[in-house]
Amino acid sequence: MPEHILIRPAVEVDFTAWLPLWDGYNAFYGRSGATALPADTTRTTWSRFHDVDEPMHALVAEGPSGLLGLAHFLFHRSTIQLGPSCYLQDLYTTEAARGRGVARALIDEVYRRAKAAGAPRVYWQTHETNATAMMLYDKVAEKSGFVVYRKML
Repeated sequence: MPEHILIRPAVEVDFTAWLPLWDGYNAFYGRSGATALPADTTRTTWSRFHDVDEPMHALVAEGPSGLLGLAHFLFHRSTIQLGPSCYLQDLYTTEAARGRGVARALIDEVYRRAKAAGAPRVYWQTHETNATAMMLYDKVAEKSGFVVYRKML
């Protein structure tokens, strides 16, 4: 893990420090300005991380100057295995934190928590243009070969 970086669960009082990370993540994927997520989606997402009955979880990377990154993951059932699958839905670090091992530390902590929960696998997706992130992903996981299809309803 990078020097002086703590990976920990997000707590309620982190909201104001977490929000710029969340907004940066969403902006990276084109969800800003006119296409930004509604505020109630953000508030509901945040509240789910702190609801013990929800399968959603949030980790943050904290350095001496504040929060440097986030990882959101959730557990779900699968038809092909008995244990739950762990889906790493969101991963983001500040620009200043990139290349310093923060994202890898967040992924490693998701792996640790997934294993502790009995999940035999962790998976995620990224945009095909996210070449910088894929350089890390190629070191810590294997490409599944699957293509994602979706239809907005």
